[in-house]
Amino acid sequence: MAAIATAKQEETFYWKVVFFTNGLIPLIYLVHDWYVDALGANPIDYVTRATGTLALLFLTLTLAVTPLQKLTGWGTLNKLRRMVGLYAFFYTTLHLLTYVWWDQELRLGAAAHDVVKRPFIAVGLAAWLMMLPLAITSSNGMVRRIGGKRWKLLHRLTYLAAGLGVTHFYLLLKVPTAKLKYYATAVTVLLAARVLLWALRKRKRA
Repeated sequence: MAAIATAKQEETFYWKVVFFTNGLIPLIYLVHDWYVDALGANPIDYVTRATGTLALLFLTLTLAVTPLQKLTGWGTLNKLRRMVGLYAFFYTTLHLLTYVWWDQELRLGAAAHDVVKRPFIAVGLAAWLMMLPLAITSSNGMVRRIGGKRWKLLHRLTYLAAGLGVTHFYLLLKVPTAKLKYYATAVTVLLAARVLLWALRKRKRA
């Protein structure tokens, strides 16, 4: 039994290292392109769109963890969920900082005016604000402090944050591009899967 437990721990550690490393690769590429001045004619726009896409990608992956775990039976996926969610928050924060620090040059008054004037910025900010308490309460200590049931209830904000992320993307582009359709479809399917799993559990208990 001890050997099996050790093997599982080693497998979990291996996949955590693999995922952590791969999650940083896009950032490394961005830093490299910035260093060699390869961000194009409009670097602010390039970085804003890149970090926004990465944020939405990791948000979508966060929603995919539980359905994939149920479908495949691979328990290690649950061990990766926290890291996936933190990467989603990390890239969303970079996306926000690119706008506030680089685009607006820390002019908070102008940024606040933009939030009121431009709906897609307000929606994006709302998504980040919903993700903030999720990142703060992601540790095991916070789970024990809050309580498992309340922690799970709080972290359902992930679903709303993902929906707001897609909405932010749509309001920004104003046209349903192929990339937007892919993310909208993925988020819709994954949210539907969550509802289906919830209904099946409720039926089983009944």
